[in-house]
Amino acid sequence: MSPEDTPAPRSLAEALRARDDASLAALLRSRPDLITPVPTDLTQLATRAGTRASVVRALERLDRFALQTAQALAVAADPASYQELLGLMAGDERDPAVAAALPHALAVLREQALVWGGDDRLRLVRTARELLAPSPQHPSPTGLGPTVQEATAGMSPGRIQEIVTTAGLTSTHDSVSAVAALTALFGDRKRMAALLAGAPEESRQVLARLVWGPPYGQVTADPAAHLRWLLDRGLLLPTAPGTVVLPREVALHLRQGRAHREPEPLPPAVEAAKVHRPQVVDATAAGQALTALATVEELLKDWHEGGPAVLRAGGLSVRDLKRTAVALDVPEPVAAFWVELAYAAGLLASDGEADERYAATPAYDEWLTLPAQERWVRLAEAWLTATRTAGLVGGRDAKERALSALGPGLDRSAAPEVRHRVLTLLAALPEGAAPDPESVLARLQWERPQRREDDLRTRLARWTLDEAELLGVTGRGALAAHGRALLGLPAPEHTPRAEEPSGPGDKLPVHHHRRPAPAAPLSPAEQAAASAAAARLLAPLLPEPLDHVLLQADLTAVAPGPLQRPLADTLGVLADVESKGGATVYRFTPASVRRALDAGRTAADLHAFLAAHSRTPVPQPLAYLIDDVARRHGHLRVGAASAYVRCDDDALLNEILADKRSAGLRLRRLAPTVLAAQSDPATLLEGLRAMGFAPAAESAEGDVLIARPDAHRTPPRTPPEPVPDGPPMPDAALLSAAIRAIRAGDLASTTPRKPTDDTPLAPGELPRTSAAETLATMQAAVLTGEAVWIGFVNAEGAASQRVIAPVRVEGGFVTAYDHTADEVRTFPLHRITGVAELADD
Repeated sequence: MSPEDTPAPRSLAEALRARDDASLAALLRSRPDLITPVPTDLTQLATRAGTRASVVRALERLDRFALQTAQALAVAADPASYQELLGLMAGDERDPAVAAALPHALAVLREQALVWGGDDRLRLVRTARELLAPSPQHPSPTGLGPTVQEATAGMSPGRIQEIVTTAGLTSTHDSVSAVAALTALFGDRKRMAALLAGAPEESRQVLARLVWGPPYGQVTADPAAHLRWLLDRGLLLPTAPGTVVLPREVALHLRQGRAHREPEPLPPAVEAAKVHRPQVVDATAAGQALTALATVEELLKDWHEGGPAVLRAGGLSVRDLKRTAVALDVPEPVAAFWVELAYAAGLLASDGEADERYAATPAYDEWLTLPAQERWVRLAEAWLTATRTAGLVGGRDAKERALSALGPGLDRSAAPEVRHRVLTLLAALPEGAAPDPESVLARLQWERPQRREDDLRTRLARWTLDEAELLGVTGRGALAAHGRALLGLPAPEHTPRAEEPSGPGDKLPVHHHRRPAPAAPLSPAEQAAASAAAARLLAPLLPEPLDHVLLQADLTAVAPGPLQRPLADTLGVLADVESKGGATVYRFTPASVRRALDAGRTAADLHAFLAAHSRTPVPQPLAYLIDDVARRHGHLRVGAASAYVRCDDDALLNEILADKRSAGLRLRRLAPTVLAAQSDPATLLEGLRAMGFAPAAESAEGDVLIARPDAHRTPPRTPPEPVPDGPPMPDAALLSAAIRAIRAGDLASTTPRKPTDDTPLAPGELPRTSAAETLATMQAAVLTGEAVWIGFVNAEGAASQRVIAPVRVEGGFVTAYDHTADEVRTFPLHRITGVAELADD
């Protein structure tokens, strides 16, 4: 049978049944909710594809032109021909851009099972038509109103005949033919032009105000003459007392046949605001990547011994976020971004103690041992896939509750898709081109016009551009080479490298009207390869870690670049960071030196360390500082009594007792060399240090306790799981298995069967036979090798129908090739409801 002889499908299920496997796979890939769970047959798939929730989700994922095409079909006749649809989209003048883009848009709607039928009988699925068709409660985005037939549904036959006569038509004997004649008049361009040529100017002005919508207007009980002229000829029709509507056919005539005022067949181009040399972009991004690593390290170093407390409702308090922002020397929104990024990467979490606090996780220590490029990749991967959205911090949720950093309510399932799409649009620009942000937003709004959610996608896109720059995925606004590799995109072809524009406001238009296909999500193996490629590209751009610093006479040390890990860790304990930037400045203070001594270092260790790692001689003031603090360090010993202080120098203890600042410690002398305190050892240590002494804590055996800076870690924690935006995208293996199951189930449900006991079997009805009949039919099928149709109830009580070819019957079981599952299976006979032979045809 030729394709021309193939009968037109009568339902969506029949249309799906005519598809090949590749077409079904495309449908399930574009609408993954249809495969969760796998439908039993194509009829169930069609039913699920027509449910309101699924159709709404599919419409939300259409681009603007495909959505405009669906909206045009919703106001067209049902069914409509392709030529009718083309007229609605391209108008009487047949806009060539619209005509060229319409076949692709229609193919998208067909692929997603929103439209079915041939070009001569296009049908929009009923649920989509209900959602998009105009009604008084839900105006159509086209601005069109009801048809003449719909608007006159409640009108008296006499009034309809009056309108027909006044419009210059011959009166009829019934309302149906009268409405048909009026509809034909309004759809005839020549006759309508002649009718409107005699309209008063005020009447034409009224039509001009209503033509592009909304089509409804208000009139008084005694309308003016120019309104009466329109009402008498049916150019305006009453819908309720005081309300009139412009019929759809009249509006389409006035619009030259177009359903939309401005069809948008082509996506808006992403414009390049500036173009830089690619080397400058990569170097800038690499520098920012290094800053990102330093910022995360500084944040978690500050929380080594237990960070801020966790709010009762979860999250970080406003005061703690402000303190973090001051410590990192960044604005609060940026501080929230770094905190959320470290959390998404699994580097910090709550410790779960009674007095719950945030702290670094064991994964942080592992992260610190990695090369710089691999540490950056870990952060960038976490950012790309995280659904937690730092930009929401400081706002309020639907219940007007404040949204805090690390708190609940920050997940937005669209965030990963928007980040990935924004970066993909940047990748479509020439190398080194930084986009105009407004053109990026316009493009995203064209691709997802239905999503309104308080304009969330627009805000996500703005945040993506800012966060990508902070993280070093982009440099000077342009996508860096390692950022492109992280997305799994190929390196760009060699293009002429443009110099930077002469003025800061110069814009270079990049007229790319082709739509780069959104990259599919990478599999774990593909993402691992992409991450490795990004690390390889970033590594040469990062400076080699240094093994030296420059000591200065003002008790500071200058690190002219990033330091090697052991050197950075030790120097971070021995000195305090005074300033950051291209070179980090460390300052040595008595407190910082004492911190190093508390960590188990001796004065000799510190002198040797500085001599080994300084390119300049150790300044005398620094050597004196170390010796002076070391001489006093541990002279006092604090232990647990509740707490005590012991010292071989009783004069020093007398000095402490005489100091008024010691009153709060409530000290009393137990012996010439021992003072007892009613406070705990930690409070006593802090109090004595505040008084200017250098006490050391000791154990029950009298040994000095070493305080390590990284003593506090949370138990092992997993990073927060992203909140998915609907069902996950099915992979090739799942699609193949699902299509086989659907096809087999459809075969079982549609295969013709012989009637049993002269009673025809309805489609979907399970056969019912006695146990003896079932056994006899199975044994006969084994001998003849024929397939049979059975009803089967599994252990969970779920009934299904299957087509099987029995191979062996014994011991209460039948072994058969199951066409439904495409494998050999064993069925208990007592779970088979009945059996029927298949029809010969």
